Amino acid sequence: MEGSIAKHLLNSFLILLAITSFINSSSADTRFYYPVPPKSVSTEFIKTSCSSTTYPRLCYTSLAGQAGLIQTSPKLLAQAALNVTLATAKSTSAVMLKLSKGSGMNPREVEAMQDCLEELSDSVDEIRRSIGEMDQIKASNFELMMSDIQTWVSAALTDETTCSDGFEGNKVNGKMVRSRIVNIAHMTSNALSLINSYASVHA
Repeated sequence: MEGSIAKHLLNSFLILLAITSFINSSSADTRFYYPVPPKSVSTEFIKTSCSSTTYPRLCYTSLAGQAGLIQTSPKLLAQAALNVTLATAKSTSAVMLKLSKGSGMNPREVEAMQDCLEELSDSVDEIRRSIGEMDQIKASNFELMMSDIQTWVSAALTDETTCSDGFEGNKVNGKMVRSRIVNIAHMTSNALSLINSYASVHA
């Protein structure tokens, strides 16, 4: 009798062990079939994508920190480029506004600063509108939305170039401001390249 009970308990234990092993195996299989790209894969995707831009080093350094968010998505890469450009443009605008209210600037620099602030304000608005359109893209409106985005980002780049040209040859503050605006223009150029690449994937 005792032998029969022991045998029954052993069989029950083996069945429970088999069920547990099956559950663990199923969980492992689930993780295998739904992987998240390793960060190294994402950063390599960003690096490769940035290599086709005009300023690849700036492109990579400004976006590599968001590899986990971007993963290997051309759309998320383009959106991240726009978001980073917008943040940089807004912070630069704030610095310029502070400088424009300070002393030590000659009349030509003050005028250039005021004109540049207007241009940069337009640029910020155009980039913000582009980001909004990126969020609304669907298969049914893709071409129309992308055309708007490309137009707005191109306009933003023109505004930034006009702004930087106003400080050419100026001293101290002018050179500092111009270098910041040129940096934004380079980031905008890169964002436009990534947007064009994303558009070509769906062409």
